[in-house]
Amino acid sequence: MSHYNVIIIGGGTAGITVAAQLRRKDKSIKTALIEPSEKHYYQPAWTLVGAGTFDFKKTERKEADYIPKGVDWIKDFAQSFDPKNNKVVTKDGSEYTYDFLVVAPGLVVDFSLLPGLKEAMQTDSVGSIYTDPEGFWKKLQNFKGGNAVFTQANTPIKCGGAPQKIMYLSEHYFRKKGIRDKVNVIFATPGTVIFGVKEIAKTLSKIIIDRDINLKTYYAPVKIDGEKKEITYRFMNSHLQNCAMVVDNNLGEDIVGESEIKMKYDLLHLAPPQRAPDFIIESPFSYQEGPNKGWLEVDQFSLQHKRFDNVFGLGDVVALPTAKTGAAVRKQAPVVVDNIIKLIKSKKIGEQKYEGYSSCPLVTGYGKMVLAEFKYNNVRDSDPIISKFVNTNKEQYSMWLLKKYGLPFMYWNLMLKGRA
Repeated sequence: MSHYNVIIIGGGTAGITVAAQLRRKDKSIKTALIEPSEKHYYQPAWTLVGAGTFDFKKTERKEADYIPKGVDWIKDFAQSFDPKNNKVVTKDGSEYTYDFLVVAPGLVVDFSLLPGLKEAMQTDSVGSIYTDPEGFWKKLQNFKGGNAVFTQANTPIKCGGAPQKIMYLSEHYFRKKGIRDKVNVIFATPGTVIFGVKEIAKTLSKIIIDRDINLKTYYAPVKIDGEKKEITYRFMNSHLQNCAMVVDNNLGEDIVGESEIKMKYDLLHLAPPQRAPDFIIESPFSYQEGPNKGWLEVDQFSLQHKRFDNVFGLGDVVALPTAKTGAAVRKQAPVVVDNIIKLIKSKKIGEQKYEGYSSCPLVTGYGKMVLAEFKYNNVRDSDPIISKFVNTNKEQYSMWLLKKYGLPFMYWNLMLKGRA
């Protein structure tokens, strides 16, 4: 049985960033990273891949190239935890003990949580940049007209802005292709507004009106019929009488029963249902009940587990009231690293706090982007340097360049190296 000062679960954005920062801060800390995958993906660019403006191959690199030197790579799946004995058991039966554990395995896409989705994904009219961005680009190119529906599951999802980013890009593509007058562009969301941050919502609302996009709020998908090309939503507004008021027959919508709406589609893009990995759901580290059931339980400021002092969590797997993004990880990782180093040296937790920062580079068309930055309670936040020169509340070409070129460079060369 091997023992480590720190074991990190997951070699995605969060796990690699923490490992790299730990090595930079203190090379004496014996660290292991448990990750089965041979490949590492820069998923934020998949939105651009889905619109034909980024090469998918450039989003994929070898995992081995980003495991920090001096960190032991355990190429296996974490399977179970024994926190009383500070032990992790992997799929092949190996056991590892730790002084501190960092849990960052991300989340998983689960088609089974939406009846009919798995079958519909095999058709020519349904796709997702979350699972096959190149495939969606092909479907977008083959689309001739009708209802283009962009929607998202009623579960937590990574990069909550992605479903509308690909919608804006697709709408722009229809105009470039000369078929916009033949298309009804529909954005259907379980949410109550287009975006939670007031300043950003104001900009996006104007875009939706100016570009004749049909916004449907309180629309939570409950099933899909791939053969009939129909998606059924449950209307989530407590005032059910409003259900009849929002239905638009011109979009092929019909009321089903008291609170369901059936909609026809010719092209459907969906952010599929997502959840925590099974081994996290079944672990003692997850919430056992309530709205966060199954997700990792941590203090929202220190990212320390609420019941196990030597366990920390970050990234998509944690239950935090903010967006699951790589930008969030960039602010979470230093807090986790500082806390672990302080606990090793002084037995006291550090003073750094994670305030919920996340950002959503909202691509609103080819060559246009709004940079939405925020923290807990949907409070607008912004980079002090960028905001000096650019109004990030508005569509900017400079922000498009940041999204397409700046952020990928920063990710591979700075963030995953522990430098940002």
